[in-house]
Amino acid sequence: MIASATIQDLQAKTGHAVTATGTLLPIPDLIRMASHAYHYLALFDGVNGQALWLGRTKRIATADQRIMLHNKERGCTRPGCDAPGYLTEVHHVDEWAEGGLTNIDKLTLACRADHRLLDQGWKTRKLANGDTEWIPPPQLPLAAGTNTYHHPERLLGG
Repeated sequence: MIASATIQDLQAKTGHAVTATGTLLPIPDLIRMASHAYHYLALFDGVNGQALWLGRTKRIATADQRIMLHNKERGCTRPGCDAPGYLTEVHHVDEWAEGGLTNIDKLTLACRADHRLLDQGWKTRKLANGDTEWIPPPQLPLAAGTNTYHHPERLLGG
């Protein structure tokens, strides 16, 4: 299981973690379940949410990188897509075939259907805050944007 939680909630043993499918899991249940598991620790910058650096020179993302992406993105990053992380593929924002690296800050998640859009003129780029922006082809009357579906907490503000 992949779950995201804050260090403050873990220390206080209150609040909720969010699983890769978007399910809220009470922190006491997460702690109980984790006591019998092998762990991966994913760390993010507390100021801007930037993911821990996990670089790689091979094309295929590692299991660790996939865990980081599940925790950061939670699902497909194309605006409006509700596909959970388990139904996505890893996408190189800087295309591998054009010299892009398999570094965590240059990877994102896209469901199979949206991943195919990238062969039809769509582009992606990472914003300064680490979010993935999808840019439609010039002939489509759509604005570039990011997906907030998997991050409702961003819509609530402080």
